[in-house]
Amino acid sequence: MPINRDTSFTYLGHSTFKIKSPGGKIILIDPWVQNNPACPDNLKKLDKVDIMLITHGHFDHIGDAVDIWKQHKPMVVGIFETVHWMQTKGVAEDRCIPMNKGGTVNVDGIKVTMVNAVHSCGILDDGKIIYGGEAAGYVIEFENGFKAYHAGDTAVFSDMKLISEIYKPELAMLPIGDHFTMSPVEAAHACRFLRPKYVIPMHYGTFPVLTGTPQKLRELTGDLKEMEIIAIKPGETAN
Repeated sequence: MPINRDTSFTYLGHSTFKIKSPGGKIILIDPWVQNNPACPDNLKKLDKVDIMLITHGHFDHIGDAVDIWKQHKPMVVGIFETVHWMQTKGVAEDRCIPMNKGGTVNVDGIKVTMVNAVHSCGILDDGKIIYGGEAAGYVIEFENGFKAYHAGDTAVFSDMKLISEIYKPELAMLPIGDHFTMSPVEAAHACRFLRPKYVIPMHYGTFPVLTGTPQKLRELTGDLKEMEIIAIKPGETAN
């Protein structure tokens, strides 16, 4: 599964990825591990996390963020309101990088750009849903110049064309499960907007309601000969 020989992408299930950068940094996107039914048991304990990226505040994306931070003290990147909430839970302010859409931050030589996502972002806190800002996606430029786009939870939107034109990600991690995000139908349109070299499907199969499949996405994008769909299972790594 060749994507970029200096960068590895380990799928922990649902929308959670552990990425090892060319410089050896461990990036965790959407930290839902311990209670993630799709995450293999042998990967629920993380030895190291340097950078944590949070797309939005739903439990299946942020559920273990505070506990993982307390163990590893990574730099936390997220939309302003969600990062502020994490600070109220004990995350140190000097380990947080609150940002907003359109902005780019440099975290230890890795450039992280926050882009739009079409989704909600309430945080369930003590039985109440509080405002968590807005949902987002990220374009990550690694130390060697390779760029990857994690769409977060989103519907398809035509400004994905701008993400392609401005940032030119070679890899796109796209939700395909339906019900709460894109199905393969919408994800196929996202592929046409983005035109990446590689697509890793995510956010499917974790719960019965998430019915989209990588095979259906393949069927709908068979004409995109320059693009490869890499359907890795939870616990598998693509590099």
